[in-house]
Amino acid sequence: MGKCISLMHMNESTASNTTLTVSRLDGGETLTVSLLDGTAHMLSVGSTVADLTKLLGHQKARTALFALVDGVERDLSTCLSDEATVEIITKESSRALPLIRHSTAHVLAQAVLDLYPGATFAIGPPIENGFYYDFELPDGAVFVDDDLERITTRMKEIIAEDQPFVRFEINADEALDIFADHKYKCEIIKTVTDRTDLGDLDSEITDGHKVSCYRNGHNDDSFVDLCRGPHVPSTGQLGYFSLQRVSGAYWRGDERNPMLQRIYGTAWATEGDLKRHMKHLIEAEKRDHRRLAVELDLLSWPPELGPGLAVWHPKGALVRKIMEDYSRQRHEQGGYEFVVSPHLAKANLWETSGHLDFYSESMFPAMELDGSSYYTKPMNCPFHIMIYRSRQRSYRELPMRLFELGAVYRYERSGVIHGLLRSRGFTQDDSHIFCTRSSVGSELESLLQFVLSVLRAFGFEEFQAKLSTRPESKSVGEASLWDTATSGLRSALETAKLDYVIDEGGGAFYGPKIDVDVKDALGRAWQLSTIQLDFNLPQRFDLEYVAADGTRQQPIMIHRALFGSLERFFGVLLEHYAGAFPVWLAPVQVQILPVAAVHSDYASSLVSELQEEGFRAEVIAADEPLGRRVRTAKLAKIPYILVVGDTDVRNGTVGINTRGDNKVERDTGFIDFMDRLHADVCQPAQSDPTSR
Repeated sequence: MGKCISLMHMNESTASNTTLTVSRLDGGETLTVSLLDGTAHMLSVGSTVADLTKLLGHQKARTALFALVDGVERDLSTCLSDEATVEIITKESSRALPLIRHSTAHVLAQAVLDLYPGATFAIGPPIENGFYYDFELPDGAVFVDDDLERITTRMKEIIAEDQPFVRFEINADEALDIFADHKYKCEIIKTVTDRTDLGDLDSEITDGHKVSCYRNGHNDDSFVDLCRGPHVPSTGQLGYFSLQRVSGAYWRGDERNPMLQRIYGTAWATEGDLKRHMKHLIEAEKRDHRRLAVELDLLSWPPELGPGLAVWHPKGALVRKIMEDYSRQRHEQGGYEFVVSPHLAKANLWETSGHLDFYSESMFPAMELDGSSYYTKPMNCPFHIMIYRSRQRSYRELPMRLFELGAVYRYERSGVIHGLLRSRGFTQDDSHIFCTRSSVGSELESLLQFVLSVLRAFGFEEFQAKLSTRPESKSVGEASLWDTATSGLRSALETAKLDYVIDEGGGAFYGPKIDVDVKDALGRAWQLSTIQLDFNLPQRFDLEYVAADGTRQQPIMIHRALFGSLERFFGVLLEHYAGAFPVWLAPVQVQILPVAAVHSDYASSLVSELQEEGFRAEVIAADEPLGRRVRTAKLAKIPYILVVGDTDVRNGTVGINTRGDNKVERDTGFIDFMDRLHADVCQPAQSDPTSR
């Protein structure tokens, strides 16, 4: 007899996922399936997953997209094997979205090749919230905005035709013949048959020398693409998509290769999901930090400087200074010692640290000076190690917490640079903690509390953490040390009552870590803070301390970035607040607008009082109509706009326009307003400054 056969519904949605076991009795010609209600059903040998879905009811058969067969993603056309465990995935499942997006990418490629004779295509994977496909048009032609409409129309026609996706495998010679007019596909085929590492391109083909392809259409001349799959059963299962933009992309991400044209799109399971996402994109566009930085005169990226390098204008630099001052204050109260390191160092430092071996592609080229090679620093850690190693250390000095706002420089390819969020020059709020093995747990706990406390002071309240553990392939350090560190990280997360997921084997080779994501006002997750243990650098630099028993021991080193970088954190804050910084961070907190020139002296006296109290205030002269000045101040997102006229001069009052509120408070005593302003500005101090 076959094995016990069962069916159960998964947690995510009883309408979307079903797991069952299929058995074959005594080697016969039938497969037996038992459903949750205890009934048994027979399928003939050779039946497919699609046949199986019909046993589960019309709704399941209609919405099923693919299946996990023994844990592997398979098309519904896959034949069921003896003793197979099958999980049916329907369009309601979040697991279906990558499949929907990948299938839509194939439809995009089909549409482009239909519309542009002589065009060729490269790769088209699903990505977060969407997909893309890379193309090369003949004679150097380029896509324009109107092309996206034309391509969308053709895609909708393909979807309406309900073309089936059909998988087949062929040998390399046959594949080269099919794709003879598409050089990038031929390169993929030749690379895989030579068993060369393809990186991300490996998802295009199957293992071994067989090449996996998909045809969608109703005849042998239909569109064919390389792909491992699976795909939705037919194009009719798609339809809720939008093409978004065109950009340049080097083939295989290498600027030495041809520049291709990448079309980005988004795809969803339902029309409602697509509409919600498009609305979200519109709001995100309004909050784009690059746009806001220019509109609010905060910073800019002059082309003369080169990609990924910004200059900070007075208002932006002032906000940055406030952030830096707050960070320094909190670190000083938290038991950190400030250090400063140079912007470059000789090659031998980076050789000892290992950066020239595993990180050189992200470093700027060497400068040859006085017979030595110098590199601008991509990281601050080797310099902090030099400070630790400058003399013999005792256990009494530990934990030693070093902190620096250190500028670093990393070579990012121009195609991935994105304003402040990914730049070539930036400042890390870098800390390195050296401690004993016995104090690792308590140090990690206080570190995480410190990180969360500072993030909360800047207005973030929703966090998600990821604990990355020891990789199976390669790691340094004793297993017991990894266990101690990983346990300490887990305990810190649980003490902080922080939601977290475990990335098994996802840690760096030199130690486990915690990454902390924050959610912004749009619900987007941003990875900001990292607490990373390092068992490698103390060993490479022969670090030690004298223990209580007189022996020499190796310290544990912890890397800690809180903002990640000042630039990136500033960009995230700018988008989170849509440029309307909280009052304590706003570059200008109060603007005072005299109704007429006769009220200017009173307005100036109020500004002087505010400035004496430490507030950032200014007068806007009455050389334009009041309404225009109020609108300008609101566009600048000034927290408080005070209007003063005859009555205010007589009574010592002000009229208050509060940011985000269309109401005007009249005849408010200026002293009362000052009290309100003090309460707003003191908000960050409510965080516990003693938490490390």
